[in-house]
Amino acid sequence: MADTKISALPSGAPALATDETVIARAGSNYKLTVANIVGYLGTPISVANGGTGITSFGTGVATWLGTPSSANLRAAVTDETGTGALVFATSPTLVTPILGTPTSGNLSNCTVDGTNLVGFRNVPRSGAAKTGSYTLVTGDVGDYIEVSTGGSIVIPDATFATGDIVSVFNNTSGNITITCTITTAYIAGTDADKATVTLATRGVATILFISGTVCVISGNVS
Repeated sequence: MADTKISALPSGAPALATDETVIARAGSNYKLTVANIVGYLGTPISVANGGTGITSFGTGVATWLGTPSSANLRAAVTDETGTGALVFATSPTLVTPILGTPTSGNLSNCTVDGTNLVGFRNVPRSGAAKTGSYTLVTGDVGDYIEVSTGGSIVIPDATFATGDIVSVFNNTSGNITITCTITTAYIAGTDADKATVTLATRGVATILFISGTVCVISGNVS
């Protein structure tokens, strides 16, 4: 194959001297280097001449291009948030993310505590059955308290918030006592403040907190 002369250089390239020719030689051992190219096309090679116009890479970019790992990408950017692996749209694994305020989402497979689904589909029992005097705590909200033989319930004052609800199940063959240390306690449908309430055998009482100092008790109570 004969030498091939390139008769025209890209627009903007320096003019060739009288005795200069750019050639492509088949079968030769000559090497056309970047230095030789930029001698004609300029440095950096402009976009118009088929180049990028980039004079240098930012910190870490060359490392990432050589080894495109998640860690190297994170090192190459300057406004990232969080750490870990690069995330794509389908089935990513996120560790302790802070989601802010999502515009949409489906929580049907999520739990509030590793066990119970978001928006309980049942009423969980709060701990083991109570066999002694038990004072309600805010962790009981949304749960039911099972009272076994020897157990009783105390409703504390200034503990719960408006709208909190706790249920109590008397799982004994006799009545149990609910002591109302809360400022005001009503049996639903009555207007008398109660200091104590009796929950019948196998009965259920639901305690609705109107405020931290007022509650209403409904169910198998007197």
